[in-house]
Amino acid sequence: MADGTSPIVKVVGNLGERLSTFTQRWIPDSWVVCMILTVLAILLAMAGADATLNEAVLAWGGGMWQLLELAMQFSIAMIAAHACVSSRPVFNMLDRLANLPDKQRPTQAVFMLAVFSMGISYLNWALSLVASALFVPFVARRNPRADIRVLIAAAYLGVGTIWHGGLSGSAPLILATPGNPLMEPGSGAPVIDRLIPVTESLFNAFNLTYVSVLFVVALLTVVVLHPRENPQTMTDEQIDRIMPKLPDADEQTTPAKRLEGFPGWVLLAAILIGYPLGHSIVTRGFGASWTINAYNAVFLVSALLLQGRPANLVRAFANGARTASGVILQFPFYAGIFGVINNTDLGAWLGNLFVRYATTETYPMVVYFYSGFMNLFVPSAGSKWLIEAPYLLPAAAELGVSATTTVLAYAYGDSTTNLIQPFWAIPILTVTGLRFGDVLGYTGIILVACTITSVIAMLLIPAAL
Repeated sequence: MADGTSPIVKVVGNLGERLSTFTQRWIPDSWVVCMILTVLAILLAMAGADATLNEAVLAWGGGMWQLLELAMQFSIAMIAAHACVSSRPVFNMLDRLANLPDKQRPTQAVFMLAVFSMGISYLNWALSLVASALFVPFVARRNPRADIRVLIAAAYLGVGTIWHGGLSGSAPLILATPGNPLMEPGSGAPVIDRLIPVTESLFNAFNLTYVSVLFVVALLTVVVLHPRENPQTMTDEQIDRIMPKLPDADEQTTPAKRLEGFPGWVLLAAILIGYPLGHSIVTRGFGASWTINAYNAVFLVSALLLQGRPANLVRAFANGARTASGVILQFPFYAGIFGVINNTDLGAWLGNLFVRYATTETYPMVVYFYSGFMNLFVPSAGSKWLIEAPYLLPAAAELGVSATTTVLAYAYGDSTTNLIQPFWAIPILTVTGLRFGDVLGYTGIILVACTITSVIAMLLIPAAL
């Protein structure tokens, strides 16, 4: 062909464009999608779990405020990460990195952003989500021919592919944590009779192979999806509006200004936050200390030191607050869905529906699809695992499937449907100002590629890892 593009690549790229056009027209804002899922959860509770409308609505209300701590933790992570990126050292580093791809080859920018997102997500999902979202404007500015929708899809790959098989995988970490609710439920028999260390799950040879293969599949798919003709780009003015703002130098002409410019306050705050974390790691160990609060402590200390002065820090947090607005709005509504599943028999009904027809050979695939389906309603992997594990793990034991195999199948399914779950796209969509329907056409195709890969993996995974 004249432009050197193979016919297959061009067809796939055009398919993503056509599907994205459809979703832009028909898929509403992510909060509206959340409300649609809310209605569906209530109807399922009434139809399948024999709950009355009154019981389902009260269950929703009972769960609405249960995830406030997680919402605050995630909001702080996003705002603090934004403060880090808007500091001059990190800003310059991301700008140099975004300038590496060939400007005439936009697929190179997509490739780099996808590697960035998935590489960081293996270390930590929250860091990937925030850092990738804030990296998009840099890449778009330095690579003006890159399609913004595909860039967003690439930035979203981390939480949609390998994160749950990585170091911050919620479900495997819960099984490895002493005193977790599945071993010490408070009443009744424990769900598991021993801790399952991450060496048996996250560092299992099967999991490492799966993560590596899925990394390559997702990377190649998103690169192929970039439109070869008429890409949708952002204007310089649009990019300027979403770029992190660097702090302005203040003239310290008054005592108040001199106090605001004194770096000692920043250093004191960094010590107050950092010392307890360091003490916990030394005395309790890294594994017992490294939680989302620990990540937030690192984000806050980094933001303090990178911003350098109190006035800069305050401005950076004020500018970054908008990146968390979607989380603040939507978390209570997803917590309500969590309440419907947790406070009625809906979760058990759905689980029994799938498990009833499973065999030893098919159970991992059943868990994979069930986990992905439930993720559309409760996009909090750790919370959802605590709901599902009490009936998934006993059923697995009855079928001769190990807890390790079950938790990995759960983790893979939970990650895959993030690609079509609007909740975790909120940070990227908030930063860029796009709607979920703008990118769903591309993430949907990536979901198909990842699902095919995962189905093959579920057919090959040993029943007893």
